[in-house]
Amino acid sequence: MRYFLHIGYDGSNYRGWQRQKSVSNTVQEVIEQKLSQMFKKEIYIYGCGRTDAGVHASQYVMQINLEEAPQFDFKFRLNKNLPDDIAVFEIIKVDENQNCRYNTTSRTYDYFIHWKKDPVLKRYSSFYEDLELDFDVMKEAAALILEAKDFKSLCKKPDLYDHTLCHITNCALFFNEEQGRLRFTITSNRFLRGMVRICVFFLLEVGTGKMTLEAFNDILYQKVELKEKEPALPNGLFLSKVEYPFLTLKDSHQLIRMLKFGLT
Repeated sequence: MRYFLHIGYDGSNYRGWQRQKSVSNTVQEVIEQKLSQMFKKEIYIYGCGRTDAGVHASQYVMQINLEEAPQFDFKFRLNKNLPDDIAVFEIIKVDENQNCRYNTTSRTYDYFIHWKKDPVLKRYSSFYEDLELDFDVMKEAAALILEAKDFKSLCKKPDLYDHTLCHITNCALFFNEEQGRLRFTITSNRFLRGMVRICVFFLLEVGTGKMTLEAFNDILYQKVELKEKEPALPNGLFLSKVEYPFLTLKDSHQLIRMLKFGLT
């Protein structure tokens, strides 16, 4: 029997989603440990994608295969056993041929930045002190991202993929000068390693005047080769929406709603 688990997590204290041999304390590792204790046997889970160390997910989907339906309140017991920075919103029985990763039609990421020091925001928004941004030129740069098809130049490890084509359906920036905050949101059928944070890095380079729009366009369309690709800080990034053709997930991510206030 296959179940999708709709979860959310604060990635501040974790080394990313994916279990790794050389790294401890990942989100996947912690959940598998708790599930194995509950079911008194080794349990393995499979996620809808990767998130880097320090990156959050307000909507994430993982799958688990069980021999039979749990004879207890699965959601309640798992939430009781998980640490406070991981929450289970829904547990949904699905067909065994439905896959939480390969059946997604789109994913959305939101990235938050603030440039006025604020202790409340420090875990969930990247602090870039005293930014002076040209919002209009940044919006032009976001429009270039929306029009692009091949994102090899904005991928940390393009050699990992058979191809680096992505179909971006939404790419937008929202600013609130009074709050000293901005939000970058992007939706695509797939994302490459480090792609969103590298996008944000170049948007800031353009917005602060360190790079021209034309230079960014040349990088985006691989007219120049970059040896180093510097990603933006991790803590402002959220995987905020995962969509399936056969399933509608409940809107359970309250933190994203609060962070979006004034940025829609």
